[in-house]
Amino acid sequence: MSASRATSSTQVTGAARLLQRQLKEIHTSDDPSGISVGLVNESNVFEWNISLMINDDCKYYGGASFHAVMTFPPEYPHMPPTIVFQNPVPFHPNIYPNGELCISILHPPEEDKYGYESAAERWSPVQTPETILLSVLSLFNEPNDESPANLDAAKLLRAEREGGPKEFRKRVRKCVRESLGED
Repeated sequence: MSASRATSSTQVTGAARLLQRQLKEIHTSDDPSGISVGLVNESNVFEWNISLMINDDCKYYGGASFHAVMTFPPEYPHMPPTIVFQNPVPFHPNIYPNGELCISILHPPEEDKYGYESAAERWSPVQTPETILLSVLSLFNEPNDESPANLDAAKLLRAEREGGPKEFRKRVRKCVRESLGED
């Protein structure tokens, strides 16, 4: 076996052990209210099913239940996972229409070629799946419309914040009803 394959195999094994431990920690923690996780396939610790229960106190998304898949790369924890929401995809400024989440902490740990984010805002191996998911929950309370993944959602949110029509809220409420199986 070549040295690079041995290193790669060792790296994947280390990442798998870390992910197994982190999954167990989430399951035994009392803290992550509103978060439920499990494996997509019991033989693959690199893909997690995520359920986020958005509470009624949330500014725009009260009572929703959104599902996503978090996929970890073999280089984890040195590289970030991706999170893709499943149908219904939340109507949210930080979620692309295809369901992919856009949040700074999941951007690779390199200089931002557009100069928008500092390196400190981007991925760091100190992040854990639990801290990532808590950050995602906070995005539902305070969407970031400064660097939108969904331009339509960001425009409607800004217009609403400036006293315009409540179109953003209407779209969100429809999405919440769909997430709860009411549409």
